[in-house]
Amino acid sequence: MALTVTNVNTLTLLNIMNRTASDQTASLQRLSTGNRINRGYDDPAGLLALKGIESELTSVNAAIISDQRTDAMLSVTDSALNEIGSLLDEIQSLAAQSSNEAGLTGSQLSANQTQIDNAIASIDRIIRTTTYNGQKLLDGTLGINVSGGGDLDSIHVYMRDPGSTVTSYVMRTVDIASQAITTGTGYLANAVPTSATTIEVKGTLGTQVIEIAANEALSSISAKINDVASLTGVNASQAGGGTAAIHLHSTDYGSNAFVKVNILEGGAAFNQIDESGRDAVVTVNGQLASADGRQIYFSHAGLNMSFKLNATSNVRDYSTNFTIDTKSGATFQLGVDSSTRVTMGIDGMYSQQLGTGSAGEVLSALKSGGTYSLTADPGKAAEIATAAKQQIATLQGRIGGFQKYQVQTSLNSLNAAKESLTSVKSIIGDVDYAWETSQLSKQNVLMQSAIALLGLANQQSSQVLSLLR
Repeated sequence: MALTVTNVNTLTLLNIMNRTASDQTASLQRLSTGNRINRGYDDPAGLLALKGIESELTSVNAAIISDQRTDAMLSVTDSALNEIGSLLDEIQSLAAQSSNEAGLTGSQLSANQTQIDNAIASIDRIIRTTTYNGQKLLDGTLGINVSGGGDLDSIHVYMRDPGSTVTSYVMRTVDIASQAITTGTGYLANAVPTSATTIEVKGTLGTQVIEIAANEALSSISAKINDVASLTGVNASQAGGGTAAIHLHSTDYGSNAFVKVNILEGGAAFNQIDESGRDAVVTVNGQLASADGRQIYFSHAGLNMSFKLNATSNVRDYSTNFTIDTKSGATFQLGVDSSTRVTMGIDGMYSQQLGTGSAGEVLSALKSGGTYSLTADPGKAAEIATAAKQQIATLQGRIGGFQKYQVQTSLNSLNAAKESLTSVKSIIGDVDYAWETSQLSKQNVLMQSAIALLGLANQQSSQVLSLLR
């Protein structure tokens, strides 16, 4: 190479040093931030992918927080319902004990009534004060409102699809629900027995053995059967008066209701009975509903509800309309988008709303001076308390099912998605410290070498001067 004043080697080395210094700066930035991509020019395609993943992670984290709040809210509701169930156990027990009038003094009966009054007051207090984040949970505020359907009892909407545009529904009774009942010549007896007889009466509530004397009047036999109806679920009736044939029927409706009579001894004048009831057949908007006697359950296209047929609606080809309010209920979003929204209905559970579903048969009627207080009708009081307990258990089960199979599974899915997205984000955006450290060491060696070589290159000018001396 020619010996000149213009030192090209020096310029080349300076250019190399600048590039090495730039690489050192980039490496130091990656090592100090922990990010492989700090600016767009670091990796344009990677930056786009990284921002998309970060956006998804933000949505997933928000959904996880939302589901955790939903889970906490449902847990508070479940705890309150559990306490109400315990109080109803006490009421049911006290009412059942009070049915044994001969075994209780007046003061004991009064003490039982006081306990029931206190328990009902506690139930109403729990309903009134159970809140989450200022929102009342059990007073009916979160219920799904229904208008119409005036001939249906105990309409409850448990869930609805918040995106559905269907609000009007038509209920039609295709076939009626029936009790287990003897008809025509299927009577228990139509003549006074000439010999002592022992019969066993079985129903949905239990079994009782009844002793019948020779020549005992049919009306007396009917009375004996009715005296234990609260224990068997079987009633006796005589359409034509005290001497008419004894017919039996279950207190319940549906295929689970039955009446059975076995002749244990004697019984020449009696017939063995084995009858079952029938469930109603009902459609809602043309879709077949499931039935347990007169209790109807309907689930279709996100709508889950129940109602009870009464004497008016338990008629073939009976139709009625009802409308569901799409603004009511508690709406939860379980995932990252609106397609995961679900609306649940939590009806009011005050003592005036708990009971059998029949008019007037509510828990508040068990209080002192009420229609079904212990001094008025302890047997009915026990039945109402049992029905109220079933209502609470049903709501608790539905909330628990929603919590377990929707909220918890959503949380598990979101946490798995978060783990996967975080892993992908790390692969794309996080710096490899081992690799980056080795590159920094390489750049330091190159920089030191370039500086040393720059000194040698600068000696070229000195060589030119020596020629001029």
